[in-house]
Amino acid sequence: MATIAILGAGIMATALTFPLTENGHKVNLVGTHLDRDIIESIQTTGIHPDLDLKVNDKVVAYQLEDAEVAFEGADVAMSGVNSFGVHWAGEQLAKLVKPGMKVLIITKGMEADDEGNLYLLPEVMQRYFDEDLKNSVTWSAIVGPSIAGEVAVHHDTCVIFAGEDQQSLDYLADLFRTDYYHVWTSTDFRGCEIGAATKNIYAFAAGLGQGLLRKEDKQDDRYVRHNYNAAVFGQGQTELRQFMSLLGGKPETADGLAGVGDMYVTSAGGRNVRAGTYVGEGIPFSEVRDSLMKGVTLEGVNAIRVIGGALEPLTKRGVIEPEDFPLCRYLYQIIEHDAPLDMPFESFFGTMK
Repeated sequence: MATIAILGAGIMATALTFPLTENGHKVNLVGTHLDRDIIESIQTTGIHPDLDLKVNDKVVAYQLEDAEVAFEGADVAMSGVNSFGVHWAGEQLAKLVKPGMKVLIITKGMEADDEGNLYLLPEVMQRYFDEDLKNSVTWSAIVGPSIAGEVAVHHDTCVIFAGEDQQSLDYLADLFRTDYYHVWTSTDFRGCEIGAATKNIYAFAAGLGQGLLRKEDKQDDRYVRHNYNAAVFGQGQTELRQFMSLLGGKPETADGLAGVGDMYVTSAGGRNVRAGTYVGEGIPFSEVRDSLMKGVTLEGVNAIRVIGGALEPLTKRGVIEPEDFPLCRYLYQIIEHDAPLDMPFESFFGTMK
């Protein structure tokens, strides 16, 4: 039996406790300062209020002030904090992780500097570790199409555990594998993390076609905009492969679970798609942000802001060409400058021949 300590009690982190505990492992689930009500609910009723499910008995919930107790002696240290909390999580884990632990990350995204250099969030998190500690643990991540609630209710889910140490990946995969949670491994750590970060960009775009139908009051018509959405999805996949090449991943990683598979499930619904739908209806994104979806966490929009914002300085430096990433550039204009919806199809797929 292994002990897994998780920082963050959101729905994905908690959903992952199901396969672990069903395999006989112990999970110490530590809430952040934003998770106090969740932890209290689990401690008193056993129910995670956002999942609306009872967690398994081998899950022990801890408030943040008891994090050191929860992480003491753990075999695996997991970060279950979303991208907006990556710096806080890095600070906390640097105090909680001990040499020899296996660090497993579900936090996805990128940050950029003023020159457009893009950094994966695991790299950002590692900055808070001193060099000796950073090198004394292994670093792995879970990527791929995984809706938390589906994992929790045992719907078949296929994911990739990515890292640079195959022995650690095999160990971690064995902890999680069940008859419904199917795990592959990959040592293309960069490629898998690039896919996990960039696919969120195109989830926002997935809502635009639906919004156009609503604007035209044709959402119940026989003929919908599958053609429109397919072209946008196809260009998104093209750009995923380009991001892989640009940032040091294997382009073929974009063709599997960590790329197009994850982009598909993220485009199927959720908050980012809803934001895109509003824009498709003709509502400026600034109004969506400040009114209709005020206070809602939009990781896809943040990915557009960070990654799309890096494209111009990268172009000025000659790292990429002006015609590269036309969809990402256009989505950046929508969310930063309230550009009206006029999809630049002629710039897709290289150039028209």
